[in-house]
Amino acid sequence: MKAMVGFFAAVTVAIIVLPTPAAAQGSGINLMTPPQQRPQTEAEKQKRAEEEKAYEEQLRRIPDQKTSNDPWGKVRNVDSPPAKKNRQQPESK
Repeated sequence: MKAMVGFFAAVTVAIIVLPTPAAAQGSGINLMTPPQQRPQTEAEKQKRAEEEKAYEEQLRRIPDQKTSNDPWGKVRNVDSPPAKKNRQQPESK
């Protein structure tokens, strides 16, 4: 009889405890929306503007890169002539 009571107590605890994580899924917290931001002070706005100006200035200092239309240019040996294809000539009879 004691074994049956212990078994039913364990089953009752399992029934109560198992659905708990599922209830946490519907908590109403949406992690996909950004958090609310506090308004910036004038000093923060001025500092942000100075940082943006310095960033743009640094971008202008980067020299333009010459682009190549040859994607295999670094792999191919430029000094050697292109390889000739060895095609077998049909035999004449």
